[in-house]
Amino acid sequence: MSLAVHDLVVELGGRRVVDGVSFEVPDGARLGLIGESGSGKSVTALAILGLLPESASVTGSVRWGGRELLGLPDRELAQLRGDEIGIVFQEPRTALNPIRTVGRQIAESVRIHRRLDRRAARARAVEEARRVSLPEPERIVARYPHQLSGGQRQRVAIAVALACWPRLLIADEPTTALDVTIQAEILELLHGLVDEAGMSLVFITHDLAVLSQIATHGVVLANGRVVESAPVRDLLTAPRSPVTQGLLRDATATLWRPGGDS
Repeated sequence: MSLAVHDLVVELGGRRVVDGVSFEVPDGARLGLIGESGSGKSVTALAILGLLPESASVTGSVRWGGRELLGLPDRELAQLRGDEIGIVFQEPRTALNPIRTVGRQIAESVRIHRRLDRRAARARAVEEARRVSLPEPERIVARYPHQLSGGQRQRVAIAVALACWPRLLIADEPTTALDVTIQAEILELLHGLVDEAGMSLVFITHDLAVLSQIATHGVVLANGRVVESAPVRDLLTAPRSPVTQGLLRDATATLWRPGGDS
């Protein structure tokens, strides 16, 4: 199934934060939305899934497999979320429920969408914890988010998003809060899981170096608008927009700073 976003406009608090954004994600493709903070990339992702506040004004078109998502009742969107489209947020500390075990949170989606009983759902949670390379999955599913490291919490968030093996994964800055080593591990994990499931990916980031490791096509946003759309290799070697050129300079400086990954 493919995702097609056309002329998406989002207004929040009387301010236009997404202004005519359009892009397509064919079945199995890996697309990156990249831009600085405030560029509109995360708001775009939330608009796709109907997760913006009721006060938001959203116009345009978001079609998933030919089905228009804008204007769908919340109940129908809730059936899509987690089942056909999964999302991983930037900060699992706030995305995960602090008073529920991670096993229950992984199992919730399959209980709702696959109608599994409690025992089968727990077994599925252990299986998904193992799939995202969490240590001692049988024990870790009984723990709470605060008992895990940042990298482990992000793996749990990925397991929650992928528990029903959705056709599309939206990953919203999933490595930003992690150190470089854990960041690389999470990127490698996502790369493998997306390949394994044959799913489509929308990866959101402000870092062109990170984007180059996970996506094949990039859409560059600034002030809520698309300023460039091209294969990632072109963004790295021949960026046209001054915004993309600035992102490339930032990525190069990060890679080659003293004591960095060079």
